[in-house]
Amino acid sequence: MADWRFNPLQLKRFFKRTPMADQGASPPGEAFFRASVGAMVLDQKGRVLVLRRKDVARPTWQLPQGGLHWEESLEIALQRELAEETGLTPDDYAVLAEYPRWLAYELPAAFQSQRLGKGQVQRWFVCRLVDDLAKVRPDQVEFDAFKWVRLDEMVAHAVAFRRSIYEQLAAFAADIVDHATLMER
Repeated sequence: MADWRFNPLQLKRFFKRTPMADQGASPPGEAFFRASVGAMVLDQKGRVLVLRRKDVARPTWQLPQGGLHWEESLEIALQRELAEETGLTPDDYAVLAEYPRWLAYELPAAFQSQRLGKGQVQRWFVCRLVDDLAKVRPDQVEFDAFKWVRLDEMVAHAVAFRRSIYEQLAAFAADIVDHATLMER
């Protein structure tokens, strides 16, 4: 897995990692996008894991994702986020691919905050369960349910502000899903 590909000094006004100590409690001096990682987890049939948000009125489904802590590598952040949100450990999955560039989305104004900033800039990974018997356990804080869906369903389930990212991920993962599914036959 690659680590930083951008010079953080060039992007410091728009891109930040969350400090471990205060989790971003102090107001940012300028607008920024929170640095984070995301995972598209595939099962042995090529279906994608989506999680249902617990903190919204209307059922909303999304891929596991979360912020990078200060001086945390992408690999460690991926492992931490998958463990926190899904209960999956690194023994439960293999990383198949990393999306070749950072993807960003802007949050609607009502969701922007001191912690999240204007939105997120993310590094995405395509992972595959080693064994379909691995137990997915939503954290019951952010997420209360999960299901396995096709790539097109993943995009259809996405909220509007994430949809373009999910479309790019689906296009990127299509060959990976086809290959992974063929390997199982």
